[in-house]
Amino acid sequence: MSVSTVSARRLAAASLTAAALIGAVALPASAAGHHPRPDRPKVEISAVQYDAPGRDTRSNRSLNSEWVQLTNTTRHAVDLNGWTLSDEDGETYTFDHYRLPARSTVRIHTGEGHDTRTDLFQDRHHHVWDNRSDTATLRNGRDRFVDEYSWGDDRRHHDGDRRDGVEGRLGVDGHLDGDRHHGGDRHHGGDRHHGGRH
Repeated sequence: MSVSTVSARRLAAASLTAAALIGAVALPASAAGHHPRPDRPKVEISAVQYDAPGRDTRSNRSLNSEWVQLTNTTRHAVDLNGWTLSDEDGETYTFDHYRLPARSTVRIHTGEGHDTRTDLFQDRHHHVWDNRSDTATLRNGRDRFVDEYSWGDDRRHHDGDRRDGVEGRLGVDGHLDGDRHHGGDRHHGGDRHHGGRH
């Protein structure tokens, strides 16, 4: 066997090895055993004011100082008609003919009021969100889970800070998406209601 034949075979083997290595490096992350991170929900619970400032009373002012804030993270309006927001006890607010504009937020207050693009009202006569611990759950019109927000002892907090009765995701400026409030303790109760108007 000539030296040139041996050299040619070695060169071919080296080329195949190099091609195999390049192919392995070029594999997409999913093929290499990595899983992509789940997509951020199009609409997320960005802040919760679960403890109304001051003493909890059944006054409309106190009830409306308790709210959940939703943020549309996309560049398109999202139709929330038929979506629901509920607590651990099953008290549920249903969105009725409401579209959340792109890159905007809406607060869902517990008490009575006139619905606007930025504020909706559940029209309840009692507090909904428990000060000590609770979970706000958002589902779409097909009853599919979209997002949830938990607070209290031994709870998994939602990517943000907890400040005297208000929790929220940190915004791009490092501030909490929500106002800082404090207040007394209470337990909620009452019948399950459905609401929402726009």
